[in-house]
Amino acid sequence: MSVSKTVIGRRIPRKTDSYIAETSIVAKKQKSWRSVAQIVSGSRRNYSSVNLDRLNSECEDGDTVVVVGKILGNGDLTKKLKVCALYFSASAIHKIKHAKGETVRLVDEINKNVSAKGVKLIR
Repeated sequence: MSVSKTVIGRRIPRKTDSYIAETSIVAKKQKSWRSVAQIVSGSRRNYSSVNLDRLNSECEDGDTVVVVGKILGNGDLTKKLKVCALYFSASAIHKIKHAKGETVRLVDEINKNVSAKGVKLIR
C-alpha cells in the first residue's frame, strides 16, 4: 500500500528518536527513496532484522544493500558489500569490516546517493 508524502509528514512528529525523524524527512524529499520513507515513518514492527548469512546468500560482491531496520551478526559474510541500515549490532559491524565491506548510516546514503542508483532494498 502506498502512503502519500502528506501522511509521511504527519507521522514524523510522533517519532521520538531524532535519527528516525531525520531519516524520514530526508527520504520523503526524494522520489526514489519514498518507499524507505514509508517504512521508516511507520511502526517499528515494519522494520526488518537481517542476519549476515542472508546478505551473503542474496547479494553479489560489490553490491550496495539497504536494510530498513537492524543488521545482526549471525552468520559469516564473505562478500565485499556496502551495507546501509538504520542500526547495526556490534558483531555485524566487526564482521562487515573484516570482509572489507563498508557500514553506512541510512540517512548518509540517502544524502549521498539521491537517485538510489545501484541500491538493493532487502526487507
